[in-house]
Amino acid sequence: MEIQPQLFKLGALLQSKLFRIPDYQRAYSWGKRQRGDLFRDIDRVKSSDEDHFMATVVGLARRGEDRQIGADHFSVVEVVDGQQRLTTLILLLKAIQKELEQSAADERRIAEELSRLLVKDDQHTLLLLQTNHDTSHIFSDYVRDGTLPISTPQTSADKNVVDAIVECELFVSKWKTEQLLVELVYILRNRLWAIFYILDDEGAVYRVFEVLNSRGLDVASIDKLKSQLMGLVFERAKDGRVGEAVKELHRIWQDIYRTLGTQKIAATETLRFAATLKASADSTHRRPLDEQRSLETLGGLAGSSAKQVIDCGRWLLAVVSAEDQLLNNHRWRAVTRILQARLVAVAILLREFPKADESSLLRRWERVSFRIYGLACEDARTKVGEYTKLAWSITNEKLSKSKIMDALSEIGKSHPISKVIELLDQDDRYDGWTEELRYFFYRYDEHLAKAAGQRLNETIWNRIWEIEPSKSIEHVKPQSSRVSYVNHLGNLMLLPPGVNSSLGDLDPTKKADTYEACGLQSSLEVARLLKKDPWTKSVVETRAKKLLLWAREEWRD
Repeated sequence: MEIQPQLFKLGALLQSKLFRIPDYQRAYSWGKRQRGDLFRDIDRVKSSDEDHFMATVVGLARRGEDRQIGADHFSVVEVVDGQQRLTTLILLLKAIQKELEQSAADERRIAEELSRLLVKDDQHTLLLLQTNHDTSHIFSDYVRDGTLPISTPQTSADKNVVDAIVECELFVSKWKTEQLLVELVYILRNRLWAIFYILDDEGAVYRVFEVLNSRGLDVASIDKLKSQLMGLVFERAKDGRVGEAVKELHRIWQDIYRTLGTQKIAATETLRFAATLKASADSTHRRPLDEQRSLETLGGLAGSSAKQVIDCGRWLLAVVSAEDQLLNNHRWRAVTRILQARLVAVAILLREFPKADESSLLRRWERVSFRIYGLACEDARTKVGEYTKLAWSITNEKLSKSKIMDALSEIGKSHPISKVIELLDQDDRYDGWTEELRYFFYRYDEHLAKAAGQRLNETIWNRIWEIEPSKSIEHVKPQSSRVSYVNHLGNLMLLPPGVNSSLGDLDPTKKADTYEACGLQSSLEVARLLKKDPWTKSVVETRAKKLLLWAREEWRD
């Protein structure tokens, strides 16, 4: 097949086409840095005599999907590469259309042109027909009506779209202060260029993508793997099975990207985990594989048949689903900031042990990992090889529950609880320890509720987990007091969101009633102490000793 790339100005590229991002593609994931680069490129065009080459766009034109809207004909193009930039530019055009003055004839005319470009004459069809995983319709509502959601975005994909809208509107407002919106539209239409590959053969589309990637195209590693697997399916499936194999791989990648967009899961981490757990037996397992080796390893897993290609996709989906399960559990998530520790937890979840066994294994993993990385404050350089090798062995050697339990205990021997408690009994358990402190008091509240024969108040704790931890950490003796023990463990506690800030710099004796009404067992305990004795250094140290005695038992060897 002869492939003829075409060079387009952005204005021409967007004419007579409807773009679609299929569900088997990644959700919108550009961040502030990428959008900032685009905005700086546009600013540079303004201050120079040179046009700007933006990127390469690769699209699939499926036969029979052209559309007639009124008297106009449109080609429907599935975007295989270039969706992030294209989505951002469309949001930027909408932000401009909103800001153009209706009272000025030239600006009103341009605003009408942009409106017809973004929303077609049927008042429904969008230039970008579908952004994948736009579960809240944030993109479509904005392009049609210029509205932003009132509620907080619930997924990382939705948040990225909202952030993009806000940043585009800020960028446009800066241009408007200099009365240059017409010039901004001119630059976007006529001085930004892209190379456009449009093909009607899906197998060829992925081969083109791979060739471009090999020449330095800036593409996320997980997207490289997807295109590699898609291309391999077309090569290796028997003629009669190509269609079914492609559909199955589409479904797998749709689920992968949907899961990645729901949680704040790093796609690169998923790739590395999937490859590390399937690496060859002669690997040293000193650390999780890097991106490049992960791509090579997973590419090798694809083997020589369509079934092996699909199995590779299924394995990646299983890994991302295990990570999703891990991150959906507040308690587990709190002790997984270290990569190699997360890898072991994922390996345990992937084995699908009976629930009782899985629960026991994760409790041991949780206890050992928090003792090392939470209580002892070790960094990511600690126990890399031990955790990585254990994760690999769990996956490939099918270690029994008892052997995994023993291996976790062995990893924890270098950090016995007796020594760890000495580190914990320090003057400052606040600065740099807020995430760990939240988990610590969650576990303590859990302990107190159990001792009282009550259930933990999960409703309040869910609210505490959802915000930045320092916003819920309360200093009983306020920070403004500047006493030497202000950040001591015995002077710290957790409160529901908003309660902490409402108390301000009140004296501890005036906080007791609020603490008592909070609905947390730990705050009730502090309220009782305040009503019994003045809040002195001695009381703080006594409370800390009680907490450390409990911690010694909770995270013992």
